Amino acid sequence: MNKAVFVDKDGTLIPDIPYNTDPALITLQENTAEGLRQLQSEGYLIIIISNQAGVARGIFEEKALDAVIGRMRELLQEQDVRLDGFYYCPHHPEGTVAGYAVECDCRKPSPGMIQRAVRDFDIDPFQSWMIGDILNDVEAGKRAGCRSILLDNGNETEWVISECRIPDYVVQNIDEAAMLILKRKIPSVLDV
Repeated sequence: MNKAVFVDKDGTLIPDIPYNTDPALITLQENTAEGLRQLQSEGYLIIIISNQAGVARGIFEEKALDAVIGRMRELLQEQDVRLDGFYYCPHHPEGTVAGYAVECDCRKPSPGMIQRAVRDFDIDPFQSWMIGDILNDVEAGKRAGCRSILLDNGNETEWVISECRIPDYVVQNIDEAAMLILKRKIPSVLDV
């Protein structure tokens, strides 16, 4: 079986510009590429997991995400990182677009996108990680059977805590997360 690092897109991998689909505005966060390169060199698949409620809210059409995915692949390729997969949820229960304004099992904190990637790529979730900037990312990863890392960059504002929303680790950026994953010498927040 394969192992993977599932990475949230907005606020984690790239700066969060709400509902942006303009490829010209998409850039990688600092302290990201080296860690992803190292993870990939150690056999981890790199897979983006992203809520895209702008579709359900009628802000942009689903086909606009093709350019976003293309730009993400391009940016990562420029850094010698292969993007193995990109999964997104276009739904939101408070949306306005028929067919997308629904409850689903893919919108984080539900684990559906990760579970689909696990099936598609024959991934062992217990050897895999979810990295994100809010506790919904943490919960999605844990509910899928992965370990989780929260980037403490100020994006989490709700701090609704439950057992599945407690990250295994808290770091400042993806490069730190990669170092932790590869060395696993930093004690878990659960051990403190």
